[in-house]
Amino acid sequence: MSQFQDYYDTSKFRSTHIKMLQKINALGPKFAERAVQVDINADFPTENYQELAEHGFLKLVIPEEYGGYGFSLGEYATIGAEIGKYCGATALTFNMHTSSMMWLRFMYDMPHLSAEEKAAFGEMRERQFPKVVNDKAIFSQPISEGGVNWTSDPIKTNCKKVDGGWVINGFKKFASLAGHCDYYSIVCTEHFEGQEPRHEDTMDFAVHKDSEGLSIVGDWDPLGMRGTCSRDLVLKDVFVSEEDLMMPAGVFVKTLPHWPAMMATLTPAYMGVAQSAYDFTVSYLRGDLPGQPPVDRRVYPTKRATVARMYQKLTEMRTLWTTAFFEAKPLPSKAEVMRLYAAQLAVMDGVQEVAAMAIRTCGGQSMLKTLPLERIYRDSRCGALMLPYTTEIMEDYLSMMTVYDMDEIENAPNDTVSARTSLWRPYNGN
Repeated sequence: MSQFQDYYDTSKFRSTHIKMLQKINALGPKFAERAVQVDINADFPTENYQELAEHGFLKLVIPEEYGGYGFSLGEYATIGAEIGKYCGATALTFNMHTSSMMWLRFMYDMPHLSAEEKAAFGEMRERQFPKVVNDKAIFSQPISEGGVNWTSDPIKTNCKKVDGGWVINGFKKFASLAGHCDYYSIVCTEHFEGQEPRHEDTMDFAVHKDSEGLSIVGDWDPLGMRGTCSRDLVLKDVFVSEEDLMMPAGVFVKTLPHWPAMMATLTPAYMGVAQSAYDFTVSYLRGDLPGQPPVDRRVYPTKRATVARMYQKLTEMRTLWTTAFFEAKPLPSKAEVMRLYAAQLAVMDGVQEVAAMAIRTCGGQSMLKTLPLERIYRDSRCGALMLPYTTEIMEDYLSMMTVYDMDEIENAPNDTVSARTSLWRPYNGN
């Protein structure tokens, strides 16, 4: 198995960052071992989470003044990819938890928040961060609603003001960590009498797992990423109060246009899956796989050539992806955003290509369920489908940004329903 020093220039990494990467490499072999049954049974990787909590990973991006490590987006991304190298489902669900903390951390730092928003946000951080730092609480982040493109239309799950708080009603599809987290970060649209729902009225609440009116329904038997336990959530008259708010009203909607890298954090898991496909192939051809005959398959030039292409593809993906995440910031330039979108597209399509080359190179025996490549291949197929940055949407965004100026896009031809309402926009002071 490769080590992170093989593909990162760690001379620029903080010592704490390197220490946490080393911890993942120490924990990882057990993650990989458990991944077999996690996949077969579609079980949540509970033991992995216990170890992640024990070693402080739940608080990676929480600011140091609140007891966290204060990791940047780029630092977090490398940790997520390292986890994904051992277990894709663990990395993907870990991102759902970490993203909830990212919103509290990074959205608060956006330079165009009003003084009122900043003050309210500060109080929310004071309430939410200790749940993770002190109690090791795990957050989930269900947004998708099934058949509804939340990147274009206001989120259908709604809340209405009542005495002492709000009442939430709605449905969340693919709610990762369902039944295995402490809080669900529920994004919903506040509804007002006589007014159509608006993006500007988007709210975000921390809903406790035992809240009255919250239920988990449906089965979970997917193609890949089976350990995410992404069942459906139903919210029926779920009461929440000011104490449960995770960000001020209207702030969430600023994420896609003004902090777009915050929505690209599914990629670390798949960057790790791509690395695992490459690592398996090298070990297989060398005859180094535990429990397998020590057959040296390196003698075939066609197989060596394919591994060379795998390495090239993997390096291209990682270089673009690392650049995009380490330069990520609020209110980015058009060039920075285009690199981010290109990185998202490169990883989510590239992981499938690398996994397919691994199968072609290793041959039929590698597809047995007793070996991890069959699972790696299935996991690799899932990332391109995930909102808000599916590969189709990324192609659409880049196709527009390459040939149109930003002020022309609003009036550009559009023959189908588009997700462009969530496309990055240059900040104009509003």
